Amino acid sequence: MTQTQYFSSGIELAKSVVNLDILQHAWTAVTDLCKETSQNEEPTSLVKFKVYELPNCTIIAFFTGPANSKDYVQGNGGGDFVTSSTLKDHLFNFLCTKANPNFSINKLAFQLFSSIFGVLPFLKSKIDNSNSKPLIITGNSLGGSVATLYTLSLLEKFNFTTTKRPLCITFGSPLIGDERLQEAISNYPAWNSCFLHVVSDQDPVPRVLINNGYKPFGTFLSCSELGCSCFEDPQTILELLMAAYSGSPENQDPNKVFESYGTFVEHLNRKALYKDTTDHESLIDWTTPPLRAGIITQLAAIGLVQSQQSQKIDINSVIAKIERQEKTMAILKEQAFDPTKRLNEIKVHMAYLEQYKKLSKDKRIGYYDRYKIGSNKSDIDLEKHKKTLTCYWEYMVDQAEKRPQTEGASLRTRSLFGGTNYRRMIEPLDIADYYKAGKQDYINKGRRKHYIKLEQMLKETVRPSSGPNQMKKQNVAASLTEDSCFWAHVEEALISCKLLSSGGSSVEQKDSAKKELIEFEKYVFDLMKNYAVSSEIFLPQSSFMKWWGEYRQITGASYSSSLTNLLKNDNNYVAYANGSLEFPLNFV
Repeated sequence: MTQTQYFSSGIELAKSVVNLDILQHAWTAVTDLCKETSQNEEPTSLVKFKVYELPNCTIIAFFTGPANSKDYVQGNGGGDFVTSSTLKDHLFNFLCTKANPNFSINKLAFQLFSSIFGVLPFLKSKIDNSNSKPLIITGNSLGGSVATLYTLSLLEKFNFTTTKRPLCITFGSPLIGDERLQEAISNYPAWNSCFLHVVSDQDPVPRVLINNGYKPFGTFLSCSELGCSCFEDPQTILELLMAAYSGSPENQDPNKVFESYGTFVEHLNRKALYKDTTDHESLIDWTTPPLRAGIITQLAAIGLVQSQQSQKIDINSVIAKIERQEKTMAILKEQAFDPTKRLNEIKVHMAYLEQYKKLSKDKRIGYYDRYKIGSNKSDIDLEKHKKTLTCYWEYMVDQAEKRPQTEGASLRTRSLFGGTNYRRMIEPLDIADYYKAGKQDYINKGRRKHYIKLEQMLKETVRPSSGPNQMKKQNVAASLTEDSCFWAHVEEALISCKLLSSGGSSVEQKDSAKKELIEFEKYVFDLMKNYAVSSEIFLPQSSFMKWWGEYRQITGASYSSSLTNLLKNDNNYVAYANGSLEFPLNFV
């Protein structure tokens, strides 16, 4: 049987650290630091570290003393959480997002990490800023927990497009955080791939906090006397951590467990990461699909298939679960795309919308109303472009909400600019569909979440202007209305006009409609005063001019306000489009 293609991309990471001797160097650094650590020092306040400058990498190793047993990690509140919201000005604020505002990490691990806050600047000064050598951060047991937290503290500053990412390699480290921390890291593949956790089937420590709500992230390299296998899916990792444990209460000597990692590293240094599938031919039928065969081979490599009776597990159930999870992951990876690359493709769809807008203006109707009443072929084509754009920006906004990032940051400037243009161009078309269907109150009942979030991101990133600048005045004829909900306000104003004109409206309804129309006047006047509304609203067939015609009949010639005084003079429409219209100071 030929070697199958394994489903976990973490295998590539593991192969790299083995083939480049990085795993061996990391373990050597841990054991050297262990030998230097006095066995008499109090472990609860002890965190040792050392920087190793090697020809092909820089290693920062952490060690927390001899108390790395299961009882120490679990006992005395060792399984307690500390939430990010209680840690003021800590180093992990950048992991919080609007969609995931809080997370929890292990209290004991954070206390140990806090004890070295004073030396963090020194450690960071040892990092090779020339990007000539990889940075490896490592540790055993709770030392691995400290290494993980230190690596997390570095990620905010790394530009993964230009800088080699740090790699954290832990040996027998307990799980470090809850499901929300897992989500914060796992949703950003560039960060998730910075963690490789080596776990022995004899070590209880990586498993001790599973029932306390702790969740894994990164790649897990599971090791047994038979071999090693890599896993990335968090749920698969949790199941296999328990299923592949071969230790017993009588065989939990921390020193022996520690030594077992050295045996595994030496074994990996002498052999390929996976045994050839010929070692397990008796376990795999020739008709077995490649994915399932790969899973069986991986489980066999860590002794799980052969020992299923003693483990009292249903190995077929485990294989089926992993198979389903990996198929789901494969679908998600296939659907994923590079947003930066797609942004250039999206410009093509936006160009179609811009052409549609220009042609609509030439027809003296405006693209909002042309779309609202149209049903010709060009409008059908427009729907295709509209759908593609909406799918793209819904995805982009969703990722911006999920991914770990500095609090207050959102999409990159280029993406935010594109998202703002999209919102101002496409949302009016959604508004047209909404009111064409006979619905009301779009802003409160019909607006999609990604429009709201894009608008919020813009407000958080760009300071509002105090007034119109010369550039806005000069380009107002070709610009998009800044408030993408403008046409929803127009439609509601038309509804208010109908209420005032209808003999069936109650006094309360008419009073409410009058107040809403006064507010609409002020709203439009403020937009015009800031040259924030497109001059297309003055086209003869636009819904806005329809409103103005109805409102003028209702209010009569004697009614006067700042807006109506401007609208009564047709020359003001041309002056506004030229950017030369002078406005009174206040709304009357």
